[in-house]
Amino acid sequence: MTKDLTEGNPLNLILGFSIPLLFGFLFQQFYNMVDTVIVGKFLGVDSLAAVGATGAINFLIIGFCMGICSGFAIPIAQKFGAKNYTAMRQFVAASYILSAGFALLMTIVTVIYCRPLMILMKTPGNILDQATTYILIIFAGIPGIILYNLLSGIIRSVGDSKTPLFFLILSSLLNIGLDLLFILGLKAGVAGAALATVISQGVSGILCLIYMTKKFEILRLSRDDWKIRKRHYSILCGMGIPMGLQYSITAIGSVILQAAVNTLGSDAVAAVTAASKISMFFCTPFDAMGNTMATYGGQNTGAFKLSRLKSGVKACMKIGFFYSIAAFIVLYFLGKPMGLLFIDSSEIEILDEIRIFLIINAAFYFPLAIVNIVRFMIQGMGFSRFAILAGIFELVGRAVAAMLLVPFFGFNAVCFASPIAWILADGFLLPAFFYCYKKLERIQCFQRNDFIQTHSGNKR
Repeated sequence: MTKDLTEGNPLNLILGFSIPLLFGFLFQQFYNMVDTVIVGKFLGVDSLAAVGATGAINFLIIGFCMGICSGFAIPIAQKFGAKNYTAMRQFVAASYILSAGFALLMTIVTVIYCRPLMILMKTPGNILDQATTYILIIFAGIPGIILYNLLSGIIRSVGDSKTPLFFLILSSLLNIGLDLLFILGLKAGVAGAALATVISQGVSGILCLIYMTKKFEILRLSRDDWKIRKRHYSILCGMGIPMGLQYSITAIGSVILQAAVNTLGSDAVAAVTAASKISMFFCTPFDAMGNTMATYGGQNTGAFKLSRLKSGVKACMKIGFFYSIAAFIVLYFLGKPMGLLFIDSSEIEILDEIRIFLIINAAFYFPLAIVNIVRFMIQGMGFSRFAILAGIFELVGRAVAAMLLVPFFGFNAVCFASPIAWILADGFLLPAFFYCYKKLERIQCFQRNDFIQTHSGNKR
């Protein structure tokens, strides 16, 4: 069930590990898209805009939760790569305790302040109440979201990317069924869509916990594993918090951009909502590549097989390049028909805006691929703080587009906001990767010299 990524052809390993991840992300986006389709088709444009207006603040908070969980999994992957299973289990226990604390704190704070945040983002008055209701329920479900993301991250860190996929598929099907029940059957409106998401996510987390406890012997914890070890907590926070902040800092740019979109009216919000859902579906391979690089980088850094880090990045970039071309071709010709999944054919102006958004974003998918591949590799190598700086570059790109370009160029400026952010982030990440690689080489050299000196001293 576990898989060692420190041996074998990097391209084959990356493909084999990332494909289950890809299907998992696709199903995740699929049921998110189904949420949006059902809301748009059965509840109307205002309800669609209400759900869409929460997207940036949703990413800000939930992204932080997902980021800390991903960060907590990196020391576990490194210890697994180093074959130090005792320390690995100690990190697992510490990650449970920290995650419970973060879940409690995040839930209380976000539930209290969700409506002021929606007002601060200039949410149009005709959709404010629906948007607040939706995001309030999502925030109340943060413990379930953290449970699934932490456990799936731990399972992936020991080389198993297939098991989380099975539970996510089940969760996706459950989410669709609950959507139909709550929205069509019980007439619960946008609250029903939020409840369906929260319940299905919690179920997938519980299933991961049951499976991991029963099937992964190396992850079964003893009483000693639960002892408080300050260094372990420090390392986990040093990895998790920067990764969470990276997501949140990136999302702050999205929040600023969303506020700018809100000033263009509910039709523009609906167009961006629908186009973003389609684009996110096509961007799932980049998410799979990134998560694969985090595990691949963590295991090979733990094993100090540094040459495999560069070869892994090159192999993954090849995959990203060819996929980016294919995705652009599909969206160029089929972007507008896909918009019909969310919007009635009579909404001609909204459908045209959806197509423009998709074409412009898809033209810059390869820079996005580089962002995910290099950023997550750097994190797997143990340099999570660099992710914060990359997030700042993305924040600047979206903020500039929102504050300087949208007032003059309107919707077209919104379409270029993310590409600008991706290019700026790449300008930082590529040099940062080589810096981190050189630093690991120096550490390895020092360790080798210490070993030689100690060994020579023993002989004398």
